[in-house]
Parts: sequence; C-alpha cells; structure tokens
Amino acid sequence: MKKVVKFGGSSLASAAQFEKAGSIVKSEESRRFVVPSAPGRRNPDDTKVTDMLYKCYSLAENNKAYDKLLTAIKDRYDEIIEGLGINYSLDSEFQKIDVNFRNKIGVDYAASRGEYLNGLVMSEYLGFQFVDAADVIRFNDDGTFDSEKTNELMREKLASMDSAVVPGFYGAYEDGRVKTFSRGGSDVTGSIVARAVKADVYENWTDVSGFMIADPRIIDSPKK
Repeated sequence: MKKVVKFGGSSLASAAQFEKAGSIVKSEESRRFVVPSAPGRRNPDDTKVTDMLYKCYSLAENNKAYDKLLTAIKDRYDEIIEGLGINYSLDSEFQKIDVNFRNKIGVDYAASRGEYLNGLVMSEYLGFQFVDAADVIRFNDDGTFDSEKTNELMREKLASMDSAVVPGFYGAYEDGRVKTFSRGGSDVTGSIVARAVKADVYENWTDVSGFMIADPRIIDSPKK
C-alpha cells in the first residue's frame, strides 16, 4: 500500500496542528509522500501566511518598507519550529527571500514561499526528503500546466525515494521562474504526486472530522 497525503493550511497553522499531521503520517507506514499547504489561520482573526506574503511583496514592488511584515512571517515559522522542538533554522531562506523581494522577482514566487517553507519544516520534522516543487512541476510558456512533462519529472525524482515532502501550490517554467496554480492549488499538487508514484490512495486531510449539513455561519449548530 502506498499513500499520498495532503494537509491544508488550517491543519498546519501551528505547532500543535503540525504534531497532529505528523501523528497521522507516522500512524501508517504507507503514508510515504506528503504535500503541505502554507500555514493558515490560527483563529478567526488571524491572517493566512499566503495573504501576508502577497501583501509583503506588494509593498516591496511599490518600493515601500516591508521588513516588519517579513519578520512577522518569519516569526510564524519560528513559532512552529520552536513548538515542535526541532533544531532547525530558516534564517538563510528568509535572507534569500528578502534579496529576491528587493529584486522584484515576481508575485508567484512570493506567494509560493508559504508552501515552500512549510515543506522544509515538515521534511525536517518527519525526517522525510524534501523535493522542491519547482524542480518537478512544469508549466508551458503560456502558463498552462504541462501534465506529461510534470509526470515524467515527478516520477523520475520520487522513484528512488522511500518518502518525501513536496510543497503544494506551485511549480516552475522551464527557465526556473516560479509559477503558482490558482488558490487551492495544493490539492492539485497532491493529485499530481499521487499519479506519479502510482499511489493506491490519495488522502486530502483537513482540520475537522467530517462535514456539516449546512453552513454554520448561517445555521446554528448544524449536524455533521
């Protein structure tokens, strides 16, 4: 049995949520390939990391100060790392991001860093190999997804790996420029990985058990 598991942003929003995801992965040896989203909201008043990155890059693009916001994003990850109790640092990664933001590398690159960084943390936490989605997911020059080239690259990359973490939401053009899927694209990445490794099961995890028969924002206490 071989499984690919994808975790949404709210499932990885904090160290406590990360631990739950890790427990799910470790509970079955068949869960060998993990696709993480960027950290989501920790509470209703919180902001998703991807939205913070969009805002941060917009400031950089318009030559406005973004240092405080980039530091706030880093603090989110540092909080997760500290809570997990792992000896790991993203300092060098944030230095690269800072340089690339100053060079106005592109909004897709900025948006993709949430998944990229969460993938690094997840691979360190689980002890799985990290595979940068930019190396194995291809887009054509017109921005359309190259399914067959991607399947070839992904299959070859993962063939020799017992387990791996592949960040969701993004890939790259042939020249290396990062390109994102539309919002929610980590679900697509999960299915891409599942196809490439010929998984028996693709599990798409969220942070709630089951789903409700009505929108709880409209109907009080709907049944699951």
